Amino acid sequence: MNDASRLDATFLALADPTRRAILARLALGEASVNQLAEPFDMSQPAISKHLKMLERAGLISRGRDAQRRPCRIETKPLQDAQAWIERYREIWDANFARLDTLLDELQKSKKARKAVKKKYGQEER
Repeated sequence: MNDASRLDATFLALADPTRRAILARLALGEASVNQLAEPFDMSQPAISKHLKMLERAGLISRGRDAQRRPCRIETKPLQDAQAWIERYREIWDANFARLDTLLDELQKSKKARKAVKKKYGQEER
């Protein structure tokens, strides 16, 4: 899977609130499928589908512990998504800074026009 496909898979997996809740639970530590299913009003096969989607995206891994297969969170895909978002945040911050500068200039220009009009007795429209 290339970088773009991995990023797509990460965002697709994160788009679902159930999968985000599962990740939030796994952030506290590994858990069995039954433990992950407890807070949800859905069948075991439905939870398994969510886990498979998270596993395909690389967001979780499943181990082997005798008869149970504990799930654990994997941080690499989240770090990659954060890095991608961060690049755009920097662009947005620069755009907002330019907008702030423009608004400041417009406000100063408006104040200057008001001062000239007041000095020469012109009515404000």
